[in-house]
Amino acid sequence: DMCQQLLAAEQSTYHNTLLALRGFCSLHTQDHQGALQDFQRVIEHDSPHPSSCIKALCGRGLIRISGGSNYLTALDYITACQLKLEETIFTIKSYVPWNQRGLLLKVLQEEGQMMLQKKRYPGGSSGSFQNKQTGLCTFLTLKSPSRDAPGVFQLASLLVELDSSDEASRILCADALYQMGRGEEAHKMLSLALSRNPQRAPVLARLALLQLKRGFVHDGNQLLKRLIGIGDSSCLLPILDIFQDEDRKLLQSHCRWRALAILKGKQEGAAIREAIAHLSFAILAAGGYAEDCLLTRARCYGHLGQMKTAIFDFNAVLKEDPRNVQALSGRGFVHLALRQQKEAVQDLISALKVEAGAVIPAILSLKPEAQGLVTGWLLQHGRAALTELVATKDLPGEETLGDLLTMAKALTKICRAAQHHIFYTDVLMANGEHHEALRHLQEAFGHCPAEDFARARLAVLQLQSRKVAGAAAPLSVLARRDEKDLAFLLNFVDTKQQQHLAQAAAQEGKVLMKNHHHEQALGYLSLAVLASRDSPRYLRRRAACLMHLKRYEKALKDMAKVIQGHGCNSPKTRAGDHCCQGFVLLALAQEEAAVQHYMQALQLDEPLALGTITNCPGRESLTKTFHKIAQCNFEKQRYEEAWKITDYGLKIDKSSELQKLKARLKREALSCSIH
Repeated sequence: DMCQQLLAAEQSTYHNTLLALRGFCSLHTQDHQGALQDFQRVIEHDSPHPSSCIKALCGRGLIRISGGSNYLTALDYITACQLKLEETIFTIKSYVPWNQRGLLLKVLQEEGQMMLQKKRYPGGSSGSFQNKQTGLCTFLTLKSPSRDAPGVFQLASLLVELDSSDEASRILCADALYQMGRGEEAHKMLSLALSRNPQRAPVLARLALLQLKRGFVHDGNQLLKRLIGIGDSSCLLPILDIFQDEDRKLLQSHCRWRALAILKGKQEGAAIREAIAHLSFAILAAGGYAEDCLLTRARCYGHLGQMKTAIFDFNAVLKEDPRNVQALSGRGFVHLALRQQKEAVQDLISALKVEAGAVIPAILSLKPEAQGLVTGWLLQHGRAALTELVATKDLPGEETLGDLLTMAKALTKICRAAQHHIFYTDVLMANGEHHEALRHLQEAFGHCPAEDFARARLAVLQLQSRKVAGAAAPLSVLARRDEKDLAFLLNFVDTKQQQHLAQAAAQEGKVLMKNHHHEQALGYLSLAVLASRDSPRYLRRRAACLMHLKRYEKALKDMAKVIQGHGCNSPKTRAGDHCCQGFVLLALAQEEAAVQHYMQALQLDEPLALGTITNCPGRESLTKTFHKIAQCNFEKQRYEEAWKITDYGLKIDKSSELQKLKARLKREALSCSIH
């Protein structure tokens, strides 16, 4: 009221002062709108009074905090400091309530820091700059103080004067001095802050940079070591926005150099962790991405067993450069250590596709056990992909035949194992490079290979020259060792040649069986079966050979295929097949199934079936089996099935036991009909 009366007086003496005082009175009574109007009138007055303007700016700044305009608050206080720092300090201490000062100081600190970090740009958003150029706007330049380190320095000086014990304000002051090019003063201020709190990470980080900038490398290293000991690298993030580009590059190169120097020494856990910290500083100084530092740090994490963290760094590199060979192979090795086969193979193949010459030495640098695992996984994947290619004429996923060639060639250079050379030969054959495949095969194994798998491939390549006669022998040996591999190789032989090969192999197998060389005959007959695509004729011959060798399980499978393919065959042929199957089942003690096959044979062609049974297994022996199965069905009250088995058994031999069982079945049937 008093201010109101004085303002209403005719004399205009101290008009701006009274407006500023009334504005603070309104502010304390929570009349923000009235207070703002008074402060604006003071600031926009044609003849500004500095002391009153400072009060008005401080008051308006407080109002803007309550409105959430913290940036504009900082602008007001910087402007006030530019007018007169001491007066601004006096105004805050006299007019700003003590319970609001804490919030005010915190807001000014944060906004000052963001101004130095270039995260605030005015762009004409300030209310004072939107008005016409009168009053205070003509008194001050239109240049925004938020872009000027001296303005922030004055703001920080204000904060230090208000609370000399506040470390954050001193750091803000040092940052402003640094940006003003007054590094020595910044160094003195930070040194004083460090003497009060030797473990303060933000101070250590700033001092380290200043020491490096001054050329004191040893002191810089010691400060960085202390910072690493504290374990707070996050303090670098806000500082890096304040550092100049050349100083960030200086910090990056120094930390990288220091990390590499540490890693050249002892590879102990503590040393590696220190190197990781320096690399982290270098990466932060580079803005979060430094390829060589990320790769080196990833390897360090892998050495310490922190595999997931290592993958994270490799992923960061691959996000920027998906074809980075070191990152692909490095991540592949991490997956290898984690025994993640699919991921490891995928990464290593991708790396080989980009630059095999860089990946092969990296694999060779691994321990023998790890090398074996890598080559084994690559071979397994490549073999599966090639098999699918040959079978379906298409490759899974995005792989191409060229990719398989690259991988196969790399395997031969990593380890000169026979299986790697054979795989490379197979890929060349699949690619139609038969002359190159022959050259490589002979170079690796000689012109007369002793290795069965190599001899088989030589035989297939010879078939390209129509040399069918010489191909059967080595392929028959492979048939005895690995039928799947033989089936794979036959994909490279055309249909007509396969027919000739099957005939030649079957003939040779027949001769060997006559001479009782059943083991050798089995190889030829297996070749005949595969080359003929499971011809029933060759399946029967191989089943007979297997029975001679007492390999009844395999014989059973062959005969099952034959019987499954029954269609246009004569009853006589089908009866013979069922007898053969019955005999195999008897050998495997599957008597009930054997009886069923013999019954089908008798139904199809009784004379042939009886003749076959007489030769083997014998009528008397088989009749006993029929009686046993019929008796079992009778006991289970399956009278119809028991009658059928008994009836067929009596066709084989008039066994007294079977006749008695039939009589019992008749009595049982009569009893059932009476009841």
